[in-house]
Amino acid sequence: MSDAPKPTLAPVIAVDGPSGVGKGTLCQRLADRLGWHLLDSGALYRLTALAALNREVALDDEAELAAVAAGLEVEFVASRDQPPRILLAGMEVGVELRGETCAAAASRVAALPAVRAALLQRQRDFRQAPGLIADGRDMGTVVFPDAGLKLFLNASAEERAMRRYKQLREKGLDANLMSLVEEINARDSRDAGRAVAPLQSAADAEVLDTTSLSIAEVCDWALRLAARRFDFPKIA
Repeated sequence: MSDAPKPTLAPVIAVDGPSGVGKGTLCQRLADRLGWHLLDSGALYRLTALAALNREVALDDEAELAAVAAGLEVEFVASRDQPPRILLAGMEVGVELRGETCAAAASRVAALPAVRAALLQRQRDFRQAPGLIADGRDMGTVVFPDAGLKLFLNASAEERAMRRYKQLREKGLDANLMSLVEEINARDSRDAGRAVAPLQSAADAEVLDTTSLSIAEVCDWALRLAARRFDFPKIA
């Protein structure tokens, strides 16, 4: 048996929580600040859902959806201080991924064990030096259980709906606040109740309610924790 030392794995900051709590913005800022790679795991499930919708695959056909997930032709094009451009089969699909139809479909697709299994290693492959910021719902519990720092963000459904409402109105899109609250509660229930990798905080995660906090305050909190956990120079 070889006595060669195992390669050191790149450090990971896992950021979990439901939609609308500020995970995406926080993770983008952490990745920019630290110079680490970024994994938007939700994008992989939305891409699977979008590819399935485009191919008219039924959202309850687990075997076919798993095949779609395994064969995704995806490219993330990094851009400094901006979310990466996302290409599906060579076509930019960022706008489609942010739509409510795609988000609702992704929540259904993500509940299927075979789909989650098909995407697991693809997510873990993002773990490269100098480090990874992993954004999702099961990053600290399933995908990277050995992450050096685990964060779990939460916020009231009403506040998350209001944030989404403002985003949609700023884009000139119609939105109904009460409908958004209902959709968020339904999505939370699906995510927390699924049999595989339910949405929950890891036992060793640092938890923060962002309902009344600005993104700057959330980022400062996360950077302070990262500085202590990874013994960084002063970064916050």
